[in-house]
Amino acid sequence: MKKEQIFMMIFRFTPNFEYQPTAEEQAQMHQEWGGFIGNLALKEKLVNTYQLGFEGKQIATNLSTSDGITISNNQTIGGTMVVTSNSIEEAVEMAKDCPILKMGGTVEVRSIIPMEN
Repeated sequence: MKKEQIFMMIFRFTPNFEYQPTAEEQAQMHQEWGGFIGNLALKEKLVNTYQLGFEGKQIATNLSTSDGITISNNQTIGGTMVVTSNSIEEAVEMAKDCPILKMGGTVEVRSIIPMEN
């Protein structure tokens, strides 16, 4: 049997700072994300997951800093999830259930290369 590999799902979306979801919409989103994450955890595929905030600083090569997050092609990274699977195809199938896709966002699945000390 093939050894499981580790993959990262990177969640991207287009931020809309002018729109504030209602309490019902927020509850629905939390429920959908909870179901998605919980399902992967029950299958013992979830390693960890993080939601990113909107506060950030960027450091340039000259060591200068600026406030804010990167928005490229009108999208930013909203979070990440590390999962185990037998192949990138299996990880992609898992990602297809991600609630961010219903919100117009995207999921990028990438292999992880362990760092050696």
